[in-house]
Amino acid sequence: MSWITGVGLTPFGRLEGRSTLDLMSEAATEALASAGLERRAIDGVICGYSTTLPHLMLSTVFCEHFGLAPAYAHAVQLGGATGFAMVMLAHLLVGAGAAERILVVAGENRLTGQSRDSAVQTLAQVGHPVYEVPLGPTIPAYYGLVASRYVHEHGAPPEDLAELAVLMRANAARHPGAHLREPVTAAEVLASKPIATPLRLLDCCPVSDGGAAVVVARDPGRGGVRITGAAQAHTHQHVSAAPSLTRFGAGDSSARALAQAGRTLGEIGYAGIYDSFTITLAILLEEIGLAPRGGAGRLAREGHFAPGGPMPLNTHGGLLSYGHCGVGGAMAHLAEAWRQMRGEAGDRQGRVPAVALLHGDGGVLSSHVSLVLEQAA
Repeated sequence: MSWITGVGLTPFGRLEGRSTLDLMSEAATEALASAGLERRAIDGVICGYSTTLPHLMLSTVFCEHFGLAPAYAHAVQLGGATGFAMVMLAHLLVGAGAAERILVVAGENRLTGQSRDSAVQTLAQVGHPVYEVPLGPTIPAYYGLVASRYVHEHGAPPEDLAELAVLMRANAARHPGAHLREPVTAAEVLASKPIATPLRLLDCCPVSDGGAAVVVARDPGRGGVRITGAAQAHTHQHVSAAPSLTRFGAGDSSARALAQAGRTLGEIGYAGIYDSFTITLAILLEEIGLAPRGGAGRLAREGHFAPGGPMPLNTHGGLLSYGHCGVGGAMAHLAEAWRQMRGEAGDRQGRVPAVALLHGDGGVLSSHVSLVLEQAA
């Protein structure tokens, strides 16, 4: 068993003059403060990668910068699933006795630290180097293929996907740190600039600067939240090799995490689900079983996923509106879940959930990581 005893989260958006190490340090400082720990108490560090600081040894570079001398350090790369994969690794290491208190940290000046062309070129490398990249597709193009298949398979109208963007923006409007806080309507989503049919600009998450950190420990500290289930699933890497464009590994990963925790979907009181695009969120919700096939957008329109609804979802605004700074993007979902479970979410606070389910994916719905969090008994 392990506990999340502290979290740190910077605002996301355009944060001029702050480097990757600055953002990681800001989030780490807040996480340690919320856990009530001094830096010397940390004996393990796990960090994500940074496209603007692609160092081969980023974990020890950060430790040197932040003033840590851990017994264990590790850097992880698993695309958008990296944040939750790092937390899962910390959970396993603590359970194995390899460390007592692990700082999991990520941050990146992805918006201000690179040119638009550089960002597009870097992210395009998720494609197959022989069969995909030479043809010029970008990340939105791959997800556009998935969205086209989804619409064809389920007959879901485009306004259904738009409803997920509307919900995330409404949630972000209540968070002062969100990148995009101005409310939008489904009509505005559908009228936004076409990016990759059927996806439009407001179906896509923004590129942000930001950082996030959590402390994973063997002991609960000052009232932590337990990690009781963690699982992964990996079905493919490249879209051209995917066994399906409608079914991925999220159902398998989440089912095994829930089984490990001894919980069912019916016991989940809060969901933090990866949402790089509206189609990402729709597919993950439906494959996990939190919505019927083709029905995620309809449930969003009906208020099912609203803060006061049956299944509060990404109450900070998710990647679609809180923002996406790379590895730290999904970790913001975890920070929000932790605050909701401790009743510390301020204006966003709903009923305090006893059990939460988090899910992240990397690549093009290729790598999946699920976590189950629970209140202390």
